Amino acid sequence: MHTSWSSAQVRAAEEPLLAARVPLMARAAFALAGVVRRELVGRRGAVRGARVVLLVGPGNNGGDALHAGALLARSGAAVVAVVTAARVHPAGLAALRTAAGRAVALGGVHGDLPPVGLDEAAELAAAGDVVLDGLLGIGSSGGGVRGEAGRLVEVLADRLARPRAPEPDDRRPSQVPPAAPPCVVAVDVPSGVGVDDGTTGAAVLPADVTVTFGVPKPALLLPPAAWAAGRVELVDIGLEPQGTPAVVRLEDDDAAALWPVPGPEAHKYTRGVLGVVAGTRRYPGAAVLTSTAAVLAGVGMVRYVGDVGPEVVAARPEVVVGEGRVQAWVLGPGVDPDDAGQRRRVDAALVGVRDRGEPAAVDAGALRRLPDRVGPHVVLTPHAGELALLLTARGEPVERAQVEAEPLRWARAAHDLTGATVLLKGGVTVVVGAHGAVFAQAEAPSWLATAGSGDVLAGVLGALLAGRADDVHAEPSLAAALAATAALVHGRAGERANPGGPVAALDVARALPATVADLLR
Repeated sequence: MHTSWSSAQVRAAEEPLLAARVPLMARAAFALAGVVRRELVGRRGAVRGARVVLLVGPGNNGGDALHAGALLARSGAAVVAVVTAARVHPAGLAALRTAAGRAVALGGVHGDLPPVGLDEAAELAAAGDVVLDGLLGIGSSGGGVRGEAGRLVEVLADRLARPRAPEPDDRRPSQVPPAAPPCVVAVDVPSGVGVDDGTTGAAVLPADVTVTFGVPKPALLLPPAAWAAGRVELVDIGLEPQGTPAVVRLEDDDAAALWPVPGPEAHKYTRGVLGVVAGTRRYPGAAVLTSTAAVLAGVGMVRYVGDVGPEVVAARPEVVVGEGRVQAWVLGPGVDPDDAGQRRRVDAALVGVRDRGEPAAVDAGALRRLPDRVGPHVVLTPHAGELALLLTARGEPVERAQVEAEPLRWARAAHDLTGATVLLKGGVTVVVGAHGAVFAQAEAPSWLATAGSGDVLAGVLGALLAGRADDVHAEPSLAAALAATAALVHGRAGERANPGGPVAALDVARALPATVADLLR
């Protein structure tokens, strides 16, 4: 499992090491230079003669970049630092100068350095082989990079999005391919992201690689900042943070440990019976997809309650149509708000959820039927638009775009308002549960953003809740871990269904048995 830690926890972990004079910056700079060397060798075949541009802010990340630049300059790279603040790490700047690197000051902000204008600084960076982003660090609260440094980031990001002009050689111009843009390496975190909440501002320089020190930071796991981080490389510098991790990302071994595996004496009732209230005559496919996913995820039995039983049984003859005892529910996929019959069935199931504590995955059409307060055994599975509607209806007005910009904030708000565990669907799925549990799963390929995909996820989650219903009652935060597991398996099945290409929801469901078997192996 990947665990990330807040900026306050990281600072607390650094304090005893700094007091003991452990050279944390030297360790970080050495590792950072090693990553840059590897990128340069991969791109050019050598470090000597390569062009490395450092974007240097006032904090320790700027110091890390300067010391790494000094090491690269000693290896033969042409290193130049663009300093964006009047205050800069003095020892780092001295080390760079001693190693024959040079430094310039954006807009003349640093009186001891030659000034450069915005366009000149952007051109310098865009012409490099590697750009080291050391503008901001874990002290940043989001909102992007501000001031002249922010304008530099905006201009540079725009230039890097376009192919660089071809470099001259002996061939005719028509045969010369455009030069590759520089590799952007972020120091610890991409500058301008909200380190603890994963937000981004107007000025953020997307990284190809982020080299993070000690422990991952929440922004590297949370959307939308995670999309700016590129490939994340963790460098051990000896930190041992204390307390509960800020954000967790489950890996395959974690999902396997959480999956309900039947023992030799198991039967269908001990493995969990899942009630499904999904679909209508207008949307029968949702009932088919949800029931199919639950069956293929390994639940003991599915009871379907609704108007499209014949269609469900035609697709999955194992499904039993009609009411009866269940261990958990999936409520809402494909339930039309105008369908009075399905609304009544959702409401009846929610009585059992409230009075008997039956775990439930509540999706789509059932979200607006939710009681004022429920327990964490209830898992809401909205996308951003549905979450915005839910919050607005409960006196917390918010638009879909706001939820997409701050998914952790609004998932937490929904958890606080309802008491439920909240699984907010997206390219990175965010789960917020009891006792401060936060998960962020990113296994789903972009192709999984397709009609019916959420119905399959609801079926997988329902199978997990039914199979571990007793455990969910004993440990309230388990529902969040199971929701994260469902997101992981759903994403893995989406990739398995057609690696690298488009997938249909039913194909994702059909990929579940092999996906689960691989996890358990």
